[in-house]
Amino acid sequence: MIKTITEFFKEVMAEAKHITWPSRRQTLFATIAVLAISVFVAYYLGLLDFLFSNGLEKLLLLK
Repeated sequence: MIKTITEFFKEVMAEAKHITWPSRRQTLFATIAVLAISVFVAYYLGLLDFLFSNGLEKLLLLK
């Protein structure tokens, strides 16, 4: 069992050498893109929630 665990970690280290990490600029750009998209989606969903809740409220008060 110890041999299989040791072999596993050797393979993990060998695979880790193949990783290509993004540059600082790429990471910054991706972070800004994720934040911008998140804010856009939050405002979009908030607007839809506001419209639907007001529409439902008006619909229920008419009856």
